[in-house]
Amino acid sequence: MKIAHVEQDGRRLTALVDTDGRLRDASTLVAAFDGPPYSDDWLASLAAEPIESLPILDGPVTWLPCVQGVGKFIGIGLNYRDHAEEAGLPLPKQPIVFGKWTSSLSGAYDPIVLPRGSMHTDWEVELGVVIGKAGRDIPEHAALEHVAGYCVVNDVTERRWQGLDGGQWALAKGADSFGPIGPWLVSRDEIADPNNLALWLEVDGMRYQDGHTSQMIFKVPELIAYLSRFMKLEPGDVIATGTPAGVGMGHKPPVYLKPGQTVRLGVEGLGVQEHRVA
Repeated sequence: MKIAHVEQDGRRLTALVDTDGRLRDASTLVAAFDGPPYSDDWLASLAAEPIESLPILDGPVTWLPCVQGVGKFIGIGLNYRDHAEEAGLPLPKQPIVFGKWTSSLSGAYDPIVLPRGSMHTDWEVELGVVIGKAGRDIPEHAALEHVAGYCVVNDVTERRWQGLDGGQWALAKGADSFGPIGPWLVSRDEIADPNNLALWLEVDGMRYQDGHTSQMIFKVPELIAYLSRFMKLEPGDVIATGTPAGVGMGHKPPVYLKPGQTVRLGVEGLGVQEHRVA
């Protein structure tokens, strides 16, 4: 099941994507459900109605972040061996965890807006993990039971703010528009193994990133178990699990985003994002 949040004619709607790629309005199903969104029961309530019976959303829509009401937007740094090597940094002995402000969230086709004075804004295609079942001290063997689904994330980063000017990760990765998620949330039953997915990113048609989630240093179940030692994970929390090699900073000389460019990225089975740089 692919779940999207869109806006049409001033109305915010929850939609399901059918086998032909059309959006079906599931807002009445969501309104009738009395419980936390993104839980197994919430997903089951959406799946209970035949998708063909839901009205088709005709006409243009604005794609919103594929998860609404995000409580925590958690990032993982240097989680691919080749990315750590291109950054010239040692492999982490435990997950590097940082937070992205929820105000950075944007839709899959929204522009990436360069902050005033930015000259070093970079890209990072990532697998996003969305929590569906709350938990603390989650055992690794049960970690995927706490997942609602998966999505594409672009962990946009201003590199000078991140390290060259003293290292402010929260500011470097938390600017408005620096956290596109979507276009949709794919329920976990559609993804047999989150650590067996290709992911890629292009700028103006040139492919810069071409990786695979099997190359993560810390796999998805490990990350969920680790994070839950320090915080309660709750439905709607989003974990951006790290990026493979090919970021702009890793090139010689470095390559950074400029106004007017187009960024396209995707994760196998999870859809594609496209952003104009503004």
